[in-house]
Amino acid sequence: MPKNEQPSDLNLDLIHKVQNARLLHDATARPSALAAVYWIEAKRRQGDFPMPTATAGEWRVGLSVENVDSIWERVKALTVAGKLGYKSKVSTAPAAGQADPDARLLCVRTYDARDQADVARVKVALLEIGLRDLEYVADKSQLSQRR
Repeated sequence: MPKNEQPSDLNLDLIHKVQNARLLHDATARPSALAAVYWIEAKRRQGDFPMPTATAGEWRVGLSVENVDSIWERVKALTVAGKLGYKSKVSTAPAAGQADPDARLLCVRTYDARDQADVARVKVALLEIGLRDLEYVADKSQLSQRR
């Protein structure tokens, strides 16, 4: 925020409209065929869940260009239906540290890394759709798990 801009000066309605337009775009985007944006996102639309905290985290799994579209469709549907975390995203290009040009990164966000039951619930759902080599990374701590 610019130094002279106050929080009350922000046009929250405009920000909300831009975010909704982005979600509409991402709803039909295929990660293997898109280069205009780095991430495609899906947000939970159903269910009554807590808002993300400062100690949120995410499950990460590396994918390839060959399987990214089919896996993203399943993860996107589960996210929107409230079966995973509050948001999921997939890269449309290799993430930092990925040398393979066909590598993609899938991230499934959880609202709080300290809620071990919720973190485990999301992991089970990801394992049920066939994902393996999952890594959990918490936003505000050194907690991480490789499974």
